Amino acid sequence: MASRVMPTALFHASLPSKPKPFASARTGRVRSGSLTCKALSESSPDPTVYRGVYGPWTVDPADVREVILYRSGLVTAATSFVIASSTAFLPEESWVSEIIRQNLDLLYTLGAGGLGLSLLLIHIYVTEIKRTLQALWALGVVGSLATYVCLAQPSGENLVQYVVDNSTAVWFVGPLFAALTGLVFKEGLCYGKLEAGILTFIIPTVLLGHLTGLMDDGVKATLLGFWMALFVIFAGRKFTQPIKDDIGDKSIFMFNSLPEEEKQALVKNLELEKNRN
Repeated sequence: MASRVMPTALFHASLPSKPKPFASARTGRVRSGSLTCKALSESSPDPTVYRGVYGPWTVDPADVREVILYRSGLVTAATSFVIASSTAFLPEESWVSEIIRQNLDLLYTLGAGGLGLSLLLIHIYVTEIKRTLQALWALGVVGSLATYVCLAQPSGENLVQYVVDNSTAVWFVGPLFAALTGLVFKEGLCYGKLEAGILTFIIPTVLLGHLTGLMDDGVKATLLGFWMALFVIFAGRKFTQPIKDDIGDKSIFMFNSLPEEEKQALVKNLELEKNRN
């Protein structure tokens, strides 16, 4: 490997010999068994080279921006949810409770938007799973809008209060929370986060309990309190993780973006390298 490389130069890295780091999961092509990608910028926020399944890679500024936006979306969703849900524990005559109730639709919109941003930027190796979570989010948004326009507004209620008073409305808004459940399940599975694992069970339990009417208000309030606390912990702890954790193995995402013939060429080179060793 050359000792110095200009930041804007392009190079060809032969995988069987000395593969160069991926500068971005969105750049790079395999040409006749070699990988083409942009050289690393000297201003790279993390000069560490990580070994991926399909080759080395590094964290670039675009990766950092995506991860920060992903985590910010989670914080927005958690903050909106906690503020809106706090009305279940505040005195009804409280001026704070009154202000929150007047802005429940805004809080719901902000929370759904934050979740949508995170689902747009989330890194999941299996594209079909990511698309499913995004589809659930979209279905939940459409259902929420339809419930608000066709049911809540004619009744003179905001969306959140209407769902609280009419449990069958969970059918319409539920997909949004199913998408959230999928996200926290992924986080718990990938990083072993206890709070995410518990949320995976609490979220559907509360919704199903409300939908079926089999859960009394005391139990729902208790589980809601746990949901609020764990959601805050979950979103806050995301900022304690290294940026690379939320990126995953960038070489896999780059590989998945290649045309089929280029994938085959890359796999063939990797097999040759393995046999040589």
